[in-house]
Amino acid sequence: MNALAIDLTPVWLTLRLALISTAFLFVIGTPVAWWLARTRSFLKLPVESVVALPLVLPPTVLGFYLLLGLAPTGPLGKAWHAISGGSLAFSFSGLVIGSVLYSLPFVVQPLQNAFEAIGERPLRVAAMLGAGPVDRFFTVALPLARRGLVTALTLGFAHTVGEFGVVLMIGGNIPGKTQVLSIAIYDHVEALEYTRAHVLSAGLLIFSFLVMFIVHLTNRRLQARGL
Repeated sequence: MNALAIDLTPVWLTLRLALISTAFLFVIGTPVAWWLARTRSFLKLPVESVVALPLVLPPTVLGFYLLLGLAPTGPLGKAWHAISGGSLAFSFSGLVIGSVLYSLPFVVQPLQNAFEAIGERPLRVAAMLGAGPVDRFFTVALPLARRGLVTALTLGFAHTVGEFGVVLMIGGNIPGKTQVLSIAIYDHVEALEYTRAHVLSAGLLIFSFLVMFIVHLTNRRLQARGL
């Protein structure tokens, strides 16, 4: 067999997982970041701490507790099984849930910082002009926070692409179903197929560099335009 014959299924599965997870991260992370940036509630510190947990918690620990929750006997897994008859553990849907939770701080924190940097003045001016809370958010806050939004979504996407510990714990290593790129690389190394591991690892390395390059380039251009 050709040493360079690479199965690209894990690549497409990883990209699909990253795209879907990033969409959920935007929907979930944006209101959370907005609330954290605006609230003075005593709950702010506990919520910030919970959101930031994946930054310090070993992925295997997070994956273990997610596995317990997503298993057919767990709270989420039991509810999912009652609705769909399927299992969240060792499934693509379970990978999405785990990826969203694991990458949440990479989206929430840049967005929160961007929202806090806006300050009160632009929002007060918009309110004086008759803009309601929702209108102020979409027409003032989001446009002014676009640099943070670009950074957040790009980092969320890239972080999902590179996940290993969490997805291995909750998804296992099922080819075509839960075997993402990072796990495929591990498989090749374990089988001493270093050429295939090199090809996939080099591709991931180049991708990671391009992601960071694009983030910095985009932010510099937005800053140069005063956005």
